[in-house]
Amino acid sequence: MSIKETILKDCFIIDPKVFKDKRGYFLESFNQESFQKATGLQIDFVQDNESFSTKGVLRGLHFQKGKYSQAKLIRVISGEILDVVVDIRPDSPTFLQHFSIKLSSNNKKQLFVPKHFAHGFLVLSETAIINYKCDEYYHKESESGIIYNDRHLNIDWLLESKDFILSEKDQKLPSCRELFSIKG
Repeated sequence: MSIKETILKDCFIIDPKVFKDKRGYFLESFNQESFQKATGLQIDFVQDNESFSTKGVLRGLHFQKGKYSQAKLIRVISGEILDVVVDIRPDSPTFLQHFSIKLSSNNKKQLFVPKHFAHGFLVLSETAIINYKCDEYYHKESESGIIYNDRHLNIDWLLESKDFILSEKDQKLPSCRELFSIKG
């Protein structure tokens, strides 16, 4: 398993070792000891989530506030997505910077998203199944988010926004300016 830090501190790309033969393949999707050794982070996942979406579905950018903030490990079981994270830690040198990566069932890469990051994804394939582990339980009263097309973030989602399919809730998320009192 290869674990590399992204341009955002504490956010890692995990590239598992895949063992293939005539029967198919095997991979270890997570090993707490290896992860801790490579990152210095102690993570205890408590909840697994799975989502099925069709091409153009954009989910995000979501996060939970305060003590309910979640670290996540994202992987694609089927299809391909553009996975996007935003550092929303005000004291971080990469505050309000984002990172994106294509995750797919073909490349088998995973993305570790630390606490206090916003997270979202756009489905690039006809359909996609996404699985993610969380280190904190979902807490409805703590949910929040940033609008996907925030001017300050200027995220390249790779597809035309006219083709996006968003929930009503995601269409009404606030901007960075509204959330973090940014000028301009």
